[in-house]
Amino acid sequence: MMTKQIYKPRPITGFPEWLPEVRLIEQRWMDHIRRVFESYGFCSIETPSVEEIDVLRAKGEVDKEIYVIERLHKDENDNGESRLALHFDQTVPLARYVAQHFNELDFPFKRYQMQKVWRGERPQAGRFREFYQCDIDVIGVDNVPLHFDSELAAIMVDILRGLNIGPFQMQISNRKILMGLCAGLGIEDPAPITRAVDKIEKIGETETKKLLIESGLNDDKATIILKFATIKTQDSSFVEQVLALGVSHETLAQGLAELASVMNQLTHIEKGFVLADLSIVRGLDYYTGTVYETKLLENTDFGSICSGGRYDDLAGSYINKHLPGVGISIGLSRLFEYMRINNKLEIGAKCPTDILVCLPSEDKRDEAAQTARQLRERGFNVELYHTYQKIKKQMAYAEKKAIPFVWFPPFEDGQPHEIKNMQTGEQTSADPQTWEK
Repeated sequence: MMTKQIYKPRPITGFPEWLPEVRLIEQRWMDHIRRVFESYGFCSIETPSVEEIDVLRAKGEVDKEIYVIERLHKDENDNGESRLALHFDQTVPLARYVAQHFNELDFPFKRYQMQKVWRGERPQAGRFREFYQCDIDVIGVDNVPLHFDSELAAIMVDILRGLNIGPFQMQISNRKILMGLCAGLGIEDPAPITRAVDKIEKIGETETKKLLIESGLNDDKATIILKFATIKTQDSSFVEQVLALGVSHETLAQGLAELASVMNQLTHIEKGFVLADLSIVRGLDYYTGTVYETKLLENTDFGSICSGGRYDDLAGSYINKHLPGVGISIGLSRLFEYMRINNKLEIGAKCPTDILVCLPSEDKRDEAAQTARQLRERGFNVELYHTYQKIKKQMAYAEKKAIPFVWFPPFEDGQPHEIKNMQTGEQTSADPQTWEK
């Protein structure tokens, strides 16, 4: 007789797995995000988990993080699956999707996508190998109106406020401003300047100025860049502060006008949630205009929880069309895990059940099931207790799972239905056809 091998269950690092009560909150987060996206007219798409390796590798900076897909027992001559890999973001799939369905889509194409992505990086706090991203993008043909840049910011503020994550602030800038400032100062290679400015919050002004001088700037130019990077306003008054630096350039003027327009269209948002912060440049070079980052004010070291920006061409490598766009993304799993480990999630019920229908006896199972069906047809989530036991045990089951209401069908003919509110302890007569919470 063969001995059964017993494996000790172990978590797979970097792949989150929640208990039902935590998963329930995550699903509610996603329902809320979806509702807000759709309230602004964005439509949902879902792309395959895999894309072609060569297409994913074209982005370069995440080459070492790509998970390749292949069968364990593949044929020697089977190379079909070896060209596929799990996508590490949703930008590459979106580019392929838009190019593939270009003639069937209506532009500007407003899409949202809430899917898992995979990155083969070292797991650590807030960093997963498998995680959800919630993206929205607006793609246009030849042009995307600037008002979408402010709309995306407003959408994310709506979402984050609804998730009750505590105080946060969205920082907005425009890459053209820094690019134009560099051009106006005669700086031929702005790349080391953007890298230095991008680090100012982490390393401080003194160290940032050292980096600027090390990149070849003289003290005067480094001082101007440093003054620029410290400009932060809750309205469009940053324009005057930048002009006071005494530098002019066409690109600089264009960036200032665009960012001022975005900020002016966000005046309906309560002060403090949105900030024009000229130190925000985003590390990815494909951003060409508006850029966003969002910080938790109680822990600014945690990094951005919602970021993105405007780009010049989404799908140029697929199709001979100019497809600019603007997009922004919430790192849902990262933010959710932060809230979980800091005990900031309001964990309650262990199931979505609204009402537990008790089973008076096995003889009354059909009547109890009929009551459950009636309540379910009226939109309630209803669970029929699985087997006859003493009512005390059935009540204990409801209490353990934090089910808010327990329904008692008639134990004998002629008796009324009753329902108990498990929070208040109140128990009253009720009709399954008319009862309301």
